[in-house]
Amino acid sequence: MRRAPGWSVVLCAAVVLGSTASATASEDVGVGRGDWPSWQGDLAGSRFNEAEHRITPDTVGGLKLKWAFAYPKTGAWVKSQPAVVGDDVFFGGPDQQFYAVDARSGKLKWRFDLTSVAPGPMDDVAFNGATGPTVAEGKVFFGDNRGYAYALDQHTGKLIWAVDTEDHPRGWHTGSPLYYQGRIYLGASSAEHGGGPDYPCCTFRGHIDSLDAATGALMWRYYTVPEPQAVGTWPSGATRYEPSGAGVWGSPVIDEATGTLYVGTGQNYSGNGGDFDTLLALDALDGTLRWKQQVTDADSWRDLCNVPDSEGYCPGLKDNTALDFDLGAAPNLFPVQGRMLVGVGQKSGVYHAFDAQTGEVRWRRQLSVPAPLGGATGIQWGSSYDGQNLYVATYFAEPGTLNALDPATGEVVWTTPNPANGCDWGGAAAYPDQCVLAHTPAVTSSPGLVYEGSTDGKMRVYAASTGEVLWEYDTVRDFAGTNGLIGRGGSVSGNGGAVVANGTLYVQAGYFPMYPSGRGNVLLAFDVS
Repeated sequence: MRRAPGWSVVLCAAVVLGSTASATASEDVGVGRGDWPSWQGDLAGSRFNEAEHRITPDTVGGLKLKWAFAYPKTGAWVKSQPAVVGDDVFFGGPDQQFYAVDARSGKLKWRFDLTSVAPGPMDDVAFNGATGPTVAEGKVFFGDNRGYAYALDQHTGKLIWAVDTEDHPRGWHTGSPLYYQGRIYLGASSAEHGGGPDYPCCTFRGHIDSLDAATGALMWRYYTVPEPQAVGTWPSGATRYEPSGAGVWGSPVIDEATGTLYVGTGQNYSGNGGDFDTLLALDALDGTLRWKQQVTDADSWRDLCNVPDSEGYCPGLKDNTALDFDLGAAPNLFPVQGRMLVGVGQKSGVYHAFDAQTGEVRWRRQLSVPAPLGGATGIQWGSSYDGQNLYVATYFAEPGTLNALDPATGEVVWTTPNPANGCDWGGAAAYPDQCVLAHTPAVTSSPGLVYEGSTDGKMRVYAASTGEVLWEYDTVRDFAGTNGLIGRGGSVSGNGGAVVANGTLYVQAGYFPMYPSGRGNVLLAFDVS
């Protein structure tokens, strides 16, 4: 049953399981230079670890499995990109648990049960747990796909606060939070696009929230669409509302010099209005709009657009505006000739670059061509910037490709397709109907290297200078977990990407398309020692 609507806060009320930490709640060891404390890696969204010096182009070929952490079988995708601070790794599982493990051994330090805050899922939507976390102020912050936001003590896992941010029955969090100057910034999307013909579509309004990091109190909220209004009925007789949707699927970034927050939005579920498919530039302090760039003229899409004979429920099929061309990826901030640019990938396959101060278009680059799969062919969760190139991957683009772009012009420096033999070897070879040559995860980089996983179950590391594959590892196999479970890898996880911190590469394996298995999925850690 869905919770009663309204803003509610739970403080220090949950049970902590398996805690072995000795530090007190008041201690904060801080974030080290080689750590990876947030989804973006830094405030600017670079997804680049400049301090990584152990995994290099000369040593990457020696990467070996260090440990595996296995999840129980749930049927849900593993989505929570880890955060790494010092000797601790923080992540959520698809089993409604949140974990802290030792970075050296993979052994459990503490575990927090999300159902201790609220027992069940939202109506008709699977509860598969936490987003990727961010670590700051001695706390671990994350959201879940019931619409809750959390702060746990970094050292003990004790609940500091939990906030129910959603009064909509299908609102949730898919993007990860960003911490900045005592605030948490977290977007909200929803599962409402999945409603069937009898569903009164749609009433969800996307939003980006600023929360007080100490208490979870709402400081400001920016809605992406006006309040949806009843405008008639669908063919089934269900009430029709519009405009709706424009969820915030990805994570935000912040320009520290100007205090500007940048975040992208998704498509309308019904109607045509509001800030859909838009890059927003907001004042981080008060949430006022500084500028916005809407990159699609019309885009109203929900799951019924993929169902035969759904024209009456998906008007965009008639005029080709059922596109699903979200800006679901996190933006990147990067300097060019003394000006800061903000770039973002779109599910249309276009990477857009704007002047960060004015919103003026600087360049655009088409990296994949939309096919019958629509937005699934384009750019998904995020890209990386290493001070020299932008690294951008495409998804179901037949095949997906990894691209290096010149940040000044958008010119393609190199492009490397998903290796053509990806479905011919390793565990994926036994499942030709599931295996696809596609890149779901956000891209990650460190000096000289680029990291990107595939739906063929392989994790790969590429040369930043040429795009050559330097190392690959098949995750579609069984792993003995440090927690006593046997897990199995699969498609390398979206909702994030690889994490590189303090000489170790971390990879979540188990995402769409799911490979048949009676086991749960795994978090894998590799190093060159």
